[in-house]
Amino acid sequence: MTTPEAPKIEFPCAYPIKVMGRAGAELHTLVLDVMERHAPGFDQASITVRDSSKGSFQSITVTITATGEPQLMAIFADLKDNPLVQMVL
Repeated sequence: MTTPEAPKIEFPCAYPIKVMGRAGAELHTLVLDVMERHAPGFDQASITVRDSSKGSFQSITVTITATGEPQLMAIFADLKDNPLVQMVL
């Protein structure tokens, strides 16, 4: 019996990245800086922001054109290394 192989992503593709953290301009600036560094020229109109019910946290979703797994790994690493970020999906 063989184990099914995980589906592979075909690059380039539209890839949504959701960042959750403490609400505020600092989080928004961080996300923009990281995306511009790793996916220059991404469509800033694709950004959506949702506040938590009490307004303490935000989720920021950005859709980029992903060029490969190394790019995605670098984005996730940069975001996760910042104390403003609670989770990256």
